[in-house]
Amino acid sequence: VPSPNVPFFAPQSSPPPGSATKLDGSTPMLFRPLKIRDVTFQNRIFMAPLCMYSTAPSGPAKGCLTPYHVVHLGHPALKGTSLVFIEATAVTANGRISPNDSGLWDDSQIEGVKSVADAIHAVGGKVGIQLAHAGRKASTAAPWLSKQRGKSVLAEKDVDGWPDDVVGPSAIKWGAEGYATPRQMTKEDIQATVQAFVDAAKRAVKAGVDVIEIHGAHGYLLCSFNSPLSNQRTDEYGGSFENRIRFNIEVIRAVRDAIPAGMPLFYRITSTEWMEDTELAKQYGSWDVEQSIQFAKLLSSLGVDLLDVSSGGNHEKQLIQPHTDYQVKIARQIRKALKEAGDSLLVGAVGMITEAEQAKGIVEDSVEQEEGITEAEEARKAKALLEGADPSADAVLIGRQLMREPEWVLRVAYRLGVDVQWPLQFGRGKF
Repeated sequence: VPSPNVPFFAPQSSPPPGSATKLDGSTPMLFRPLKIRDVTFQNRIFMAPLCMYSTAPSGPAKGCLTPYHVVHLGHPALKGTSLVFIEATAVTANGRISPNDSGLWDDSQIEGVKSVADAIHAVGGKVGIQLAHAGRKASTAAPWLSKQRGKSVLAEKDVDGWPDDVVGPSAIKWGAEGYATPRQMTKEDIQATVQAFVDAAKRAVKAGVDVIEIHGAHGYLLCSFNSPLSNQRTDEYGGSFENRIRFNIEVIRAVRDAIPAGMPLFYRITSTEWMEDTELAKQYGSWDVEQSIQFAKLLSSLGVDLLDVSSGGNHEKQLIQPHTDYQVKIARQIRKALKEAGDSLLVGAVGMITEAEQAKGIVEDSVEQEEGITEAEEARKAKALLEGADPSADAVLIGRQLMREPEWVLRVAYRLGVDVQWPLQFGRGKF
């Protein structure tokens, strides 16, 4: 039986790879389906957006995805990752991080996205796209070029950069060496960018994407508007919390209105700048977890379905010490606050998630009492119930681990003792 709705033959796998072959009381939450609006994911392991810096910097194929991206993104989907995100995709040409970033500001870029979507759909997966604008961190070189030269290198015009067309909320540069000083956006610029997000979202829908994520993290444009360190405007887009988030709210609302009602909408957030203990923050303030919680409580009413919780990236003096669960703890804190407020917004955890038991624990609903579990497990769950245990997140987003092991979902299932569907063509290669 052929896979439906793709322009080439591929045998249909039903259920798709990465699906638990049976669901009972012993099936970990990690391998239970998750339905968001009209889309059902066979497990709760998603591939995070990962910039590849591998599209043409100029010419008719500028910003267009290529067969490289089909291979890169198709492999994790083939091996059971339920949702695979296309990398941060610029909504305007000057919104790229580097000249080699992907884009969706022009109709000519739809076909490349469709090729990736078709490849992922052919193997039973779902495809998302992260729509982004790099803001004041735009027009920089690919990271391997920066590494070779020992700094973050500004992409000048001779390598198809646009150092004189970098924009931000204020004329405050990202302070590391090799970044341009941005031009402060006018209100007309802001409204044009809102429309650019809308137009890119419509193109993504036309290309067959299943999920859209708005990139509001890591110091890029939307993130930089949220922070008083990078946004020192005195109009309605700066100053108070309500003013600083206004641009983000306008983008979210406009994108939600532009996409089908049944399509999930995610938002990636920098949950903290890791600047709270700095002298700069004492002078200007900074974006922190409490403001992220305040912001998150607005999202469900705007039609956002999942908050993808990341952190950092908005200031070069951030006091960050990454460790195994440094962002998972924040996701848990935000999720707990949302649930206490009666908010149904889903939460995704990302960052340094590499092990099977670790991923399982992040989404495990410890308070559920299920049939068919052991006495020891029953005792553990009873203890968790008394302690008020709850999942840290509803899904995990995996980046670098899937770069290392595209079959990671299948390995996790094997290590957890979960029998899952394998790709039909790989049946003789099972663990």
